[in-house]
Amino acid sequence: MIPRVHKRGTRTIGLLYYLYGPGTHEEHVDPHLVAAWDSLAPDPGRDPQATYTELQKLLDQPVEALASSRRPAKHVWHLSVRAAPEDPVLSDEQWGEIARRMVAATGIAPDGDAAACRWAAIRHADDHIHIIATLVREDGRRPRLNNDAGRAQTEARLMEAEYGLKRLNTGDGTAAQRPTSAERHKAERQQRERTPREELRETVRRAVAGATGEREFFDRLAAAGLLIRRRIAPSGDLLGYTVALPDDRNKDGEPIFYSGSKLAPDLSLPRIRERWSADDQASGSVAAPSRTAPSAPSTARRGTASAAWQALIVIEEGDDAVAAAHIASAGEVLDALAKTSAAHTRTQLRGAAVAFERASRSHVRAERGHDRALRQAARDLVLSGPALGRGEDGATTAMAIDMLFFLVTAAMHWHAKKGHAQQAAAARQAAEHLRAAYQAAAAQPLGALYQRGRRLGHPLLQRQTAVLREAVPELAEQVLAEPGWYALAATLADAEAAGHNATVLLADAAVRRELDTAESVSDVLVWRLRRSADLPADTSNAVTADRGTERLTSRTGRAAQGRTTARRGRS
Repeated sequence: MIPRVHKRGTRTIGLLYYLYGPGTHEEHVDPHLVAAWDSLAPDPGRDPQATYTELQKLLDQPVEALASSRRPAKHVWHLSVRAAPEDPVLSDEQWGEIARRMVAATGIAPDGDAAACRWAAIRHADDHIHIIATLVREDGRRPRLNNDAGRAQTEARLMEAEYGLKRLNTGDGTAAQRPTSAERHKAERQQRERTPREELRETVRRAVAGATGEREFFDRLAAAGLLIRRRIAPSGDLLGYTVALPDDRNKDGEPIFYSGSKLAPDLSLPRIRERWSADDQASGSVAAPSRTAPSAPSTARRGTASAAWQALIVIEEGDDAVAAAHIASAGEVLDALAKTSAAHTRTQLRGAAVAFERASRSHVRAERGHDRALRQAARDLVLSGPALGRGEDGATTAMAIDMLFFLVTAAMHWHAKKGHAQQAAAARQAAEHLRAAYQAAAAQPLGALYQRGRRLGHPLLQRQTAVLREAVPELAEQVLAEPGWYALAATLADAEAAGHNATVLLADAAVRRELDTAESVSDVLVWRLRRSADLPADTSNAVTADRGTERLTSRTGRAAQGRTTARRGRS
């Protein structure tokens, strides 16, 4: 159940005409009163003798009783309460009770208060009601409406449980502004998938991802085709900006502009500047995001995986303000990856980025500057350009998504511990999108590794089984039963052939991060090993002979085992 307090108005009759009228495109059906301050209040929807003016005059009577100098400038209060699409259709009696509880909870008409404000609840659709009230009490005083929106939300959570409705998470005031009903209806008429506000929000987020200054940010907005207005002070300083879609016009044919703060709290120019200034302030001790030439898509994706790996430690063990900065920057990485992803992963990665947007903000103020590695990863992804989705960049995309899945999961746990219900739910939703994107991205490279693992000779496969049992004895049986075991065995063989101690490498990969949320432990270990050992992510074109690889790996393995035994003897 979603209650929404609308902007206050000056004309009671105007709002009544809208609530009882046909709607902007005939969506209002059978408008009628379901509850009011007085059980005998006239209902122009069902009573042919009643008029809008009659109801308006009764609602406005306490306002008109005051001297004009004492009347509030905007005396019309408006609350809509909407059920979820999957909720059962409630009766008029149930909606009437919901209306009475809402006006009591918000302070319009507290229980037992005979001198409360006058109000009326109108229903013109199955799934919602509108409550109109006038903001002068019968005794001439003003109602106490401090945090009326928050109190309406709290009451809605209680009623969801009592009426068996969909349970929503309690908000904390950090969410982006929802599209208005007028914006939604307009988008439907124009057959848009999303409202202009939502489309602009995503476009601006992508423009911010990894940007290092105002010029680059505004160049990206222009390249995306947005109309831009800058708000300039008399001194010449830039104070803010607004953006519009070229084809989103008002009735006069003028573009409809939105400020950054109206798109999302962290997209105002001052909040965006915090990211850049933090990078500049920290550049004296640690390198700021580079302005170097773009790298290859596969290199950018490897960098993303490494940055995500390090960010996991910060979110799980670091200071709250620093963790909040890393979570916010994880949103930039998801935006950048979605923007540069191949077709077969684009939809799910975009879904992950859109969902995680809500998880990137909370009341824990982010301490920027410590998150430069993630912001650099986002920048490198954007500068490297779109990935083909096959070969090395396709495989490193799977590697990056795998690491980002655990980063987003860590963010979900962090928010849950802080009691940030909406953010935790958003991170969970983003993780599901990442899981689906991973499956699409990993199928080909893991398939190639699987085939190589199946071709390993029996002695080498036995050796890798022994490595597995020694490195992670508690996981060994689970991994051996997974289809991905052969891909992991091939990766262990590659690591030993490259001169690494596969046992130490595997043990380190397993213990440093949790594996409980992984669908396939072997898959996760494959990408961790290939990243940490700097092994090629794509082996589909590998032509090395298995017997030659087996001899080389066997020699390397014996040498590594000898070094390990010697170290243990010295210790």
